[in-house]
Amino acid sequence: MRSTSTATALAVLFSSVALTAVTAGMASAATTTVGSPGGLAVSDSLKRVFVGDSANGRIFAADYNGNQVDSVTAGVEGVSELALSDDGTTLYAALRGTHEIVALDPATLDIKTRYPVATGTGPTHLAFAGGKVWFSYGDQWDGDLGSVDPAVDPASGTDPVALAQLPTEGTGSGLWGQALLDTDPLRPGLLAVGETGDSSGTLAVLDVSGATPKVTAWHDTSYALTNGVYDVDLVPGGDQVLVNGTDRDAFANGTFTKAGAYPAGQGADIGPGGLIAQTSGTQVAIYRPDATKPVRTYTPGTGPVNDVAWAPDSSRVFALVNFSNGYTLKVLTQPTLSVPTLTVSAPATAPRAKQLTVKGKISASVPLPAGAQLSVTRTDLESPNGKALPSVTVKADGTYSFTNTPPAGGKVKYTVKYAGDTAHTALSASDTVDVSRASTSLSLNNNGKLYSYGADVKFTAHLGTTYKNRSVSIYADPFGSDKGKKLIKIGTVNSDGNISAWVDMTRDTAVTAVFSGDSRYKPKTVKSTAYAKVKISTAVSKHYKTAKIGSTTYYWFHKSTDPLLTTTMTYYPGRQQRFDLQVYYQGTWYSSDSEYFPLGTSGKSAVSLGAPGESGIRARMRSVYVNGSSGDTVNSTTYGSWKYLYFSN
Repeated sequence: MRSTSTATALAVLFSSVALTAVTAGMASAATTTVGSPGGLAVSDSLKRVFVGDSANGRIFAADYNGNQVDSVTAGVEGVSELALSDDGTTLYAALRGTHEIVALDPATLDIKTRYPVATGTGPTHLAFAGGKVWFSYGDQWDGDLGSVDPAVDPASGTDPVALAQLPTEGTGSGLWGQALLDTDPLRPGLLAVGETGDSSGTLAVLDVSGATPKVTAWHDTSYALTNGVYDVDLVPGGDQVLVNGTDRDAFANGTFTKAGAYPAGQGADIGPGGLIAQTSGTQVAIYRPDATKPVRTYTPGTGPVNDVAWAPDSSRVFALVNFSNGYTLKVLTQPTLSVPTLTVSAPATAPRAKQLTVKGKISASVPLPAGAQLSVTRTDLESPNGKALPSVTVKADGTYSFTNTPPAGGKVKYTVKYAGDTAHTALSASDTVDVSRASTSLSLNNNGKLYSYGADVKFTAHLGTTYKNRSVSIYADPFGSDKGKKLIKIGTVNSDGNISAWVDMTRDTAVTAVFSGDSRYKPKTVKSTAYAKVKISTAVSKHYKTAKIGSTTYYWFHKSTDPLLTTTMTYYPGRQQRFDLQVYYQGTWYSSDSEYFPLGTSGKSAVSLGAPGESGIRARMRSVYVNGSSGDTVNSTTYGSWKYLYFSN
């Protein structure tokens, strides 16, 4: 009960239509793709969709989700149209490339019978009615109608294919091109015909229930009803045809008259219950009979929609959509249900434990039933899984409102839902209120303190008044990119509001205490940065003794000996030690230039001082880590102890 239009040209015409958002209700699976559409037919008993690929000579079978499940890729060259027999046991395909009608088993796609058609052009379009397969053939100047009677056995000597079946009586000059055909199970024996050969728009309805077709209605007056026919559908339940998915033309007493129109489209298919699936550019709109507003609208892809077909149970619509790599089968679900729009508007902010008002509106192209109810759920810190509130009744104009007193602070979400009905899909919407919470105090000790390398330091956080949550988390974040922030303690504060954690101070460290908040008190975070020195020691070698000069112990060297000073410092990649050297002269220590020396991976740095060659010299040295200047910033500046040297003869 559907027809295929000459929509390849329309695909080019509408290829510039802009992409819009995909409407809810369209299934995501769409894996059946053809190079050029060659027909669309749907079997309800098999739950299969058959798609012809005219460009590549193939016929695909897809499931009701659009996934390809079978195919025939040989012997169907130039397939241009598909039709199922009334009992669904045979799939017919028009092959204009080899001038045949082929009969296939829809369950297996095996070819059962081939019917040659003695024509040089076509067959192109076909439909099944009155127990026969009807097809159009011929060129722009000599179009005609043919039929295949599957009850006739070719072996009997009778050709099941009959040509020149268009009635001569009441059809004027006949058909100027290969006509579009459509039938409807609710109107058995009727065949709608739409001429494609000229711009005037010849229409016909034929009675094909008897031995030969008879004219029920005919129209060939130029431009009186249409400016060209690109799609034709026989309307169930009334004496009408739908032309180009838009114009409803009534037929009676052998003629056609205008009976109304839907908003402008390009093509359509009509479902068993009379619902219209209209194509228009990139969109498919579903209309109730004679309505002017769609039940719902889909945008199944970025390109124009070439063809549509209803599932016989009206559960979905199948659409062939133009994409860059060809035409893809898309599945549009719940086509009989209108998709309402629902708004929820709550205050941006509100005080806790004070009444607030939430408002909104629900509307749909198909009016909702009177007294429709909306369910309401509040989600907050006290009810993270949601708490049901009293339902609210929609007013006659679609608006609604309700009041509520939020017991918890923080983000409070109000979700409003419509459960749906026999004419509408379910939907929900929500809005969030930032409900106020009180502030609490949180402190952390040891900020700014400096510790020796490796000191175990106790950090204590103190939490003030809260509602229910008395938990605090403590994190340690040592300086340096090689170590990240780490949770070192989480727990409930004691009766004094305190919780403590120990940190091994090998680096400067940022310690953070976090209170995550509760339903009445806001979260809070405090940070304490403590600093750690490096470990430094220097070993002196090549001296021949140690002895005091005054109260200071010196390492004694012969004047010709080169002292070796080996510093061990906490290692870090790229770290250097600063080597400070001073010489004693007439009661004062004088500094020479300091110099930086790299540490090995073991943390050692050995420096040879050089032999002075002169006795009586007193010197001292120390190693220093300088934050920033020693190659990194992960520790605090640390000075090593002085080592005193004396050179004798």
